[in-house]
Amino acid sequence: MNSLRLENIYKSFGSTEILKQINLEVEEGEFVIFVGPSGCGKSTLLRIIAGLETTTSGNVEIGGENMNNTPPSKRGIAMVFQTYALYPHLTVRGNMSLGLKQAKQPKEYIKERVQIAAKMLALESYLDRRPSELSGGQRQRVAIGRAIVRKPKLFLFDEPLSNLDAALRINTRLEIARLHRELEASMIYVTHDQTEAMTLADKIVVLQSGRVEQIGSPMKLYNDPDNLFVAGFLGAPSMNFLDGSTFGIEKAKTVGIRPEHLTLSDSGKLQAEVSHIEQLGGDTNVFVRLPDSKQLTVRLFGQANYAIGAKAYLNYSDENLYLFDDKGQRIR
Repeated sequence: MNSLRLENIYKSFGSTEILKQINLEVEEGEFVIFVGPSGCGKSTLLRIIAGLETTTSGNVEIGGENMNNTPPSKRGIAMVFQTYALYPHLTVRGNMSLGLKQAKQPKEYIKERVQIAAKMLALESYLDRRPSELSGGQRQRVAIGRAIVRKPKLFLFDEPLSNLDAALRINTRLEIARLHRELEASMIYVTHDQTEAMTLADKIVVLQSGRVEQIGSPMKLYNDPDNLFVAGFLGAPSMNFLDGSTFGIEKAKTVGIRPEHLTLSDSGKLQAEVSHIEQLGGDTNVFVRLPDSKQLTVRLFGQANYAIGAKAYLNYSDENLYLFDDKGQRIR
């Protein structure tokens, strides 16, 4: 059975269309990530699934049941927000158990569920603390724990790592991935961070201007993008794009090549000049300019040193070129 099915979802605010013909199926136990630039509609779509927004048209099914007229509290979902949304006057235990108390669950059941969630999230020694006594990462874990205790049909995450620093984001990302494996639960996660999308998802939904551009596994989208937008959005550094004539390919309006598929040497196919270099330790990003002033990024494994202004040649394999037509659609 599908955990979630979206059928022809449209959403408008007045005359402004926010979402256009969204169709999606999420299998049981699947981790699906909505990704796209700001304003693409990903958070609105999540709120429609949660019941916090209504659709203009279309159907939302959770666990095989139509939820169009079902309030959020009856949908069997649990949501983790960007802001932790914890009650400051309640302890960790109180915050995690509140939803079950409101649902009038038995005390022993509540205690058991809180203990299970606290153990999974390494919060056992913090149960009697209040949010003000916790770090940002611990508060986010409490918010996740509050969702876990409810045993929902579907977990919804709305950019849960945005307020954390870089190190905490990595650690919390690993914890969320571990929880997904342990809970075997269906999760939908919204982010603008493509690294989170690539490292966490079973399936990525790429959105732009309220439309689905492509759906697939992280490596499917990375290796086989349908169009210029997906090709350029996924990947860091992003794909290089050049006019097809640069490569002598008349049938392609635009040619793309990933930075890791370019190499630098003393002779080669395209002459360039080094304009900037980023030494990252494990890799090196070398920015070069072609004679027509077009800038490209070359990603080299390991450490390399090039002088700014140095002449170099770019080499590549033709099989690593992505070809796009004048409408931005992939033709090879």
